[in-house]
Amino acid sequence: MAVNMPKGYIGLTDPDWYEFLAGKPKVDEVNFWQPHGNRAFRALTPGDPFFFKLRAPLKAIAGFGFFQRFEALPAWLAWESFGEMNGAASFAEMIDRISRLRGDNGSPDGRFKIGCIMIAAPVFFSQDQWISPPADWAKTGIQQGKTYRLDEGEGERVFRECLSAAEAGARYWNVERVGDVGPRYGTPTMVRPRLGQGLFSLAVREAYEGACAVTGEHSVPVLEAAHIVPYGRGGEHRVDNGLLLRSDLHRLFDRGYVTVSPDYKFVVGDRLRAEFNNGRSYYSLNGSGIRRPDRPEWIPNRDYLDWHREQVFQG
Repeated sequence: MAVNMPKGYIGLTDPDWYEFLAGKPKVDEVNFWQPHGNRAFRALTPGDPFFFKLRAPLKAIAGFGFFQRFEALPAWLAWESFGEMNGAASFAEMIDRISRLRGDNGSPDGRFKIGCIMIAAPVFFSQDQWISPPADWAKTGIQQGKTYRLDEGEGERVFRECLSAAEAGARYWNVERVGDVGPRYGTPTMVRPRLGQGLFSLAVREAYEGACAVTGEHSVPVLEAAHIVPYGRGGEHRVDNGLLLRSDLHRLFDRGYVTVSPDYKFVVGDRLRAEFNNGRSYYSLNGSGIRRPDRPEWIPNRDYLDWHREQVFQG
């Protein structure tokens, strides 16, 4: 990922969304959703800063994060991927808020699509840290968002004030520092945000083109992104530490009944038969090659697969 960031985007932000997320500890990602999913967001490239400007009457920049991807998703999948990081305490609350903004009844099961601007490593400021918006921001309230250069003018001022506020607090945690802020009028260098669970899940779905790595199943509701090395045991939210699996295979993989060998073969252990006197539908998959992503950097890391075989798989 490039570390030079010449532009950023200031997006008009719902105060309820901000207040809910600002009250959460260690937020590593958020979904800045749009009520309608019919307009793609193309203003930024992955890694560019995205600033949260509160709606009137507050009219202040209350935080920022780093854009990672945009996708139009069914609302139910947005909730399944990000949960409360959608800025709501429940799925029903999120659907109600979206429906009111859409001006229709939507669908209580969330089958309609919404635009999802996915942000990594967000920081939310306390009120005494809020940043003044750009002097050229429209006074009419019509403007929904605007792109700014970050190496000159008001964009540069907002960026540096946000960095200063972020580094002064205890919540600027989910990043890797890759450089210091450059000279005052130079191109600023920044930090590299780490992915959270929701972004990891969607990135793995993309890498495997929405198909289970073992069976080729395409039904979205039954597909899950599995960590090879679990996050709780030091694994990262990296695509090469992931496999897209049917939900039943995911559970078996996490519990060590199945694994994937470093030469990318699906392996079913004897324990499945011994403990349950069953597993016929799984043993037919034993020894089959898994599907691998097209991009080399997304292919499962052989060291991670070897770790799973040694530390989780029980034969």
